Amino acid sequence: MSGDRTPRTRSGFEWYVVFIGIVVLAIGLVLAAGGVWLISLGGSWYYAITGVLLVVSGASLTKKRRSGVLLFVAVWVGTLIWGIWEVTLDGWQPASDWWALEPRLVAPTVLLFFVLITLPVLHSRRLNGLTAAVATAWLGLSLVTGSAVPLHAQEDTPQISQDTSGGADGSQVPDDATVTEALRAQGRSLEAGEDWPVYGGNIHGERHSPLTQISTENVGQLQVAWSVHTGDMPTEAADGEYSPENTPLKVGDTLFVCTPMNQVLALDAATGLEEWRYDSQVSEDAIPYGATCRGLAYHARDDVDPDTLCAARVLVGTLDARLIAVDADTGQLCPEFGNAGMVDLNNGIGDTVPGWYAVTAPPTIVRGVAVIGAQVSDNEANDAPSGVIRGYDVVTGDMLWAWDLGQGGAIDAPAEGETYTRGTPNMWTMASGDQELGHVYLPLGNSSSDYYGSDRSAAENEYATSLVALDASTGEEIWHFQTVHNDVWDYDLGSQVTLVDFPTDGGTVPALILPSKQGQIYVLNRKTGESLFPVEERPVPKLGSVEPAYISDTQPYSGYANLNKPPLTEKDMWGMSPIDQLWCRIQFHRANYAGQYTPPSADKPFIQYPGYNGGSDWGSVSVDPERGILIANYNDMPNYNRLIPREEADRRGVKPFSDAGGEAGPMQGVPYAIEVNAGWRVPFTGMLCSEPPYGWIRGIDLATGETLWDQPFGSAENNGPFGIPSMLPLTIGTPNNGGPITTAGGVTFVAATTDDKLRAFATETGKELWQVDLPAGGQTTPMTYEVDGRQYVVIYPGGHHFMETEVGDQIIAYALPEE
Repeated sequence: MSGDRTPRTRSGFEWYVVFIGIVVLAIGLVLAAGGVWLISLGGSWYYAITGVLLVVSGASLTKKRRSGVLLFVAVWVGTLIWGIWEVTLDGWQPASDWWALEPRLVAPTVLLFFVLITLPVLHSRRLNGLTAAVATAWLGLSLVTGSAVPLHAQEDTPQISQDTSGGADGSQVPDDATVTEALRAQGRSLEAGEDWPVYGGNIHGERHSPLTQISTENVGQLQVAWSVHTGDMPTEAADGEYSPENTPLKVGDTLFVCTPMNQVLALDAATGLEEWRYDSQVSEDAIPYGATCRGLAYHARDDVDPDTLCAARVLVGTLDARLIAVDADTGQLCPEFGNAGMVDLNNGIGDTVPGWYAVTAPPTIVRGVAVIGAQVSDNEANDAPSGVIRGYDVVTGDMLWAWDLGQGGAIDAPAEGETYTRGTPNMWTMASGDQELGHVYLPLGNSSSDYYGSDRSAAENEYATSLVALDASTGEEIWHFQTVHNDVWDYDLGSQVTLVDFPTDGGTVPALILPSKQGQIYVLNRKTGESLFPVEERPVPKLGSVEPAYISDTQPYSGYANLNKPPLTEKDMWGMSPIDQLWCRIQFHRANYAGQYTPPSADKPFIQYPGYNGGSDWGSVSVDPERGILIANYNDMPNYNRLIPREEADRRGVKPFSDAGGEAGPMQGVPYAIEVNAGWRVPFTGMLCSEPPYGWIRGIDLATGETLWDQPFGSAENNGPFGIPSMLPLTIGTPNNGGPITTAGGVTFVAATTDDKLRAFATETGKELWQVDLPAGGQTTPMTYEVDGRQYVVIYPGGHHFMETEVGDQIIAYALPEE
């Protein structure tokens, strides 16, 4: 009986051997063909050699020869040695090198398992001398030719002083009576403590609380105190467009929240019970890049009875470009503000369409003036709405001044039929303020076409991607500081600056911390704009530029601190397997790349590293003044971009406000459109082409800029090929959006990562102390406050369409167990 069954079982298994042989043969053909292409581009020989050997191995397996297995084992051993050698060229780095080995070893090891299963039915033949010689030669040649030579940053470059001069002559300003009226309503300064009354904790944007109840010793005991749903979820028409990014405010016993579609909610801060709701009635067609309301502004008057309607008020900027004031106690519109409680920010903007000009950040109130900018979709057309910044009386809603770069600075409203200068740099993020100095600090973006600049004005070239300090009462410029010269990389300033009393040998200096997308962190005297540390102008590449005369010869590098990693090399390419890693290596060599600030090109793609998501983006940083520590979470990913000549863009149907031509940015009005692969993803797996970690968090000595600790954060649980979560609870360092907060209890709280978690770290050491799963993406900044002697940590994890995290409407408060 057993003799009758054996042939049938063996025959079935032989088909398995043939199948495995065909798989190995096919993989070998792909690697060989791609490897030859890679060699022709100047890349590693490993893939071509491995591919040829796998073709031989696969062919042998289809003939049921044991030499096919032995050759595959030799290839695997060689791959193991080569992989470890290539990954550790710069020394072993545990934070990243385990992940770097994954595409080199995991898939080959899995395939090895299936190959070894074939051994029982293969003909017993020794590995002949020729096969052994080939395997040995392959190993040696791969080690010799397996990796590109790393790029090195230029050293000993001359230092050139940074121009921080400012001021615009001949500007029109409001009269003294208008200024006096604004100062009358300035109200009290708002500080974090029992309250969190301003988006960044206080007007300085410190994102720090002096509360100590929650400490490094007990933070692990945090539990949900209450949670509530706002009810603002995307309809079918708005699916894939929500990115709330909201940080609530807390004043007295009330929590104030803004939802993605600009509904304003007042909640009991101790219980989460809703007290009132105001719906701004924003239409979904007004959604710009995303439905976002990062925060609100609170103002309380000192010159009226507290029970007067709108003695305390909440201001919200809307997606359809209105500034609205409601009573903080009831949610009623403030009738004396603007037109029955509203100011139309579209006035003076000129031609626009829904979503082109939108407000996603709260105004900043300095000396009774609400200062506000707007988000402008930069890459639709060159003739975009103006980036004008305006100051409004926080009580009456009267416009006090407008800072219009194209008209020299502070002006009045344009005459009928005229507009503010179109296409100028805008401020889509949050400003900071200094009540004592009366200054407001504006992080500016780029001009309307991000990736082409030859047609920009001299003023745009001087002010784009700059921090501008204005007198909040008059709109007059005090100074400006530029972080990118002739920016064609979309490196606009997304971070709110943080005002600090900076420690020096001669005492403290009123200063500010200016993070940037390109990774540089500057420290400036906030009175003068002068850098407290050397700013070095380093030469940058012009490789492949379509406008070499426009590209700046140098860019400003901070002598304080930076978040940059070494330049990319071929060996930094990644994927889920050797095949997509090979694809990424080929794309690396096909692109223009000569380090940071490689300019846009049209003849071939160009690599932008870091990409436009940072470095630091809108989440900004937190400063713990008691410990003298700055906390920054940041991204470390490239973009893979290409300028599209106008004729090609027209053939593809690339037009403003149209999806017909795909996701390319039209940039109508300049010779090119732009194609951006944000994060540089592999098209067939969705994996990123550069190896992880992609998200980091760092502790920096505030006084010196020296790194105290730096580590990846974010697990691989929600990430994986083809959009399938890997469920691996391993730290990979995920992309992140949203900022940290610190407390006097020595704890840093941050969400931001794509694994939908809120974490607590020890501010001094970076040790992770606590984490909790969130019901949706945590792409926002948490906040903390105290009610009736109990400290709460609150977060609104609303998810994010761009970060591809779950959208939600839940607000959650955490606290220690009640005694």
